[in-house]
This record gives sequence, C-alpha cells and structure tokens, in this order.
Amino acid sequence: MVDVSIIIVNYNTKDLLHNCLSSLFEHTKDIEFEVFVSDNASTDGSLDMVKKDFPSVIVIDNKKNLGFGTANNKALDRAKGKYVFYLNSDTVVLNNAVKIFFDYWENSKDKDGIGALGSNLLNEDCQIIHSYGNLQENIWVDIRHNSKDLLRSIKNSIPFLNKTHLGKSPDDIKPKHIGEVGFVTGADLFVRNDSFARFDERYFLYWEDSDLQKTMELSGKKRLVIDGPEIQHLKGKSDKSRSVMQFYRSVSKINTQLSSCMYHRKFNGKKRLAIFILKTVIFIMWLNPLLFGKTRHYIAKLVRI
Repeated sequence: MVDVSIIIVNYNTKDLLHNCLSSLFEHTKDIEFEVFVSDNASTDGSLDMVKKDFPSVIVIDNKKNLGFGTANNKALDRAKGKYVFYLNSDTVVLNNAVKIFFDYWENSKDKDGIGALGSNLLNEDCQIIHSYGNLQENIWVDIRHNSKDLLRSIKNSIPFLNKTHLGKSPDDIKPKHIGEVGFVTGADLFVRNDSFARFDERYFLYWEDSDLQKTMELSGKKRLVIDGPEIQHLKGKSDKSRSVMQFYRSVSKINTQLSSCMYHRKFNGKKRLAIFILKTVIFIMWLNPLLFGKTRHYIAKLVRI
C-alpha cells in the first residue's frame, strides 16, 4: 500500500521542478510514496525533463492550463496513497519531511480530528517565511486591503509620485510557530486522502487552499503547523525580464482578487452589500490601464461571480 501520494502542479517551471523532484527522491526514505506531476500545458520542456530524469514519476499532461486546484484534482483522482502531500514546484525538501508528516499524523492521539498539516517554510537563507494564515472571516478586512491597493494604484499611475520598483521583493520574515492555524499554505499541504482533499475547481488560482481548509474548519478538523519538516519555498524565483515580471504580477493580482470574491460569495453569501462594495473597489482598480492593461476579460468574469 502507498503511504503518501505527492502531487506537484507544474506550469513552465522546468528548472525549479527538477530541483524539487531531486530533493524529494534524495531525502524521502523509509516510506512508500508515489509522485505525480500534473502539468498545465508547459512549453519549456518540463514534461520531457521529467520523463527523462525521473521515470518513476507519474505524469499527467493536462493539455491546457487548468489552474491550480483542478490540476491537483486530476492527480488526486489517481492517487493511491493513504495521505496526499500537495507540494509546489518551487520548493526544495531539505530533510525527510514526508516521513515526518506521515509519522506525526499516524502517531497522533487525535488523528481523526486532524484536517491538514504544514511546516514553517524557509527562504533561500533558511529564514522562516509565510507558511500559514488566518481564515478570512470578515469580508470588511478584505475590502480595506483592496481599498489600500486601489489608492496605491492611483498613486502609481501619476508619474512624479510613482516610485514603484520591479526588483526582487524581500521576503517577509516570520517568527516560528507550532500549533493550530487558520490555514496551511498550499505550498506544502499534507492531508488525508478523503473528501476533504479535493479542491473546489471554481477557483483558477489562489484562495483554493483557504476554501479547502474552511470546509475542514466547518467540520471540526484542525489545521496544524508542526515542527520537524524542513522545506524551502523559493516562490517561483527565476530570471525574468521587467515586462514579464510586470505581466505575472498583474495576472497574479487579478486572480487573487477574483478568487477572494468567489470565497466571500461562498462563505459570506448573506453579506450582499459588502460583496458588492468589494467587487466595486476591484472593478475601479482594474480600470487603471497603466497597472493592469486590458482587463476586459477579467472584468466580465468578476461580474459573473
């Protein structure tokens, strides 16, 4: 029997994916595991690399970009493990993290009360970075956050006020935390292979890990950050041109905002006024062509949410 199914979604991260897989096979020992790479139509040779260098990895060629949650579900449908470990392609495993997660769950006195496990993620300098968060209960917090972004985007559209730099952003260093959290980040999410492991496929990118663990919370399942696993999260760092960086940041911001609206509609559906205000703030932000360019397609999606 397979103990753990490790699922990695890939989209044009060939070199990062190679490092991730190498670290997994180097450090994962004394446990039965299988590895899936669910590829969202990469064009950088990722699939050829996996087939050549890691022949035991089960490759799922999705033919198109299905988004994060759906691509994970494609692998989940074939996973034979008792547990599932969702791992980002831009991570590097530094120790036998998979076995540590497995042993913690198996030896827990309250194993049926656990919904998800994660660790304190590390940056390139092995400093602790974003690894968990609070489940968004109050939609007004999200409204305030997006309102600040709106004011910032207006400021950045005025040339003499714009001091935005597209250089490498410093990591937000966090203190070490062990114990219960609202949600474990989807970069290293260890769950039981059951109904709680499946992502809501209406999310294309972002907030799907919060949605998954909000469902766990509503069913009384704990989400825990544990001590022991050592995993670096490089956050997709690679050499990109200024224009490519601007594009990916814009698309990332747009998908984050679309997903936040979907999350609030799902779990705060009765607060219609608040949802309307949130969508209005985001709509106005997208009208700034200097920041987001042509967003007609995304505005249409926002209206439908």
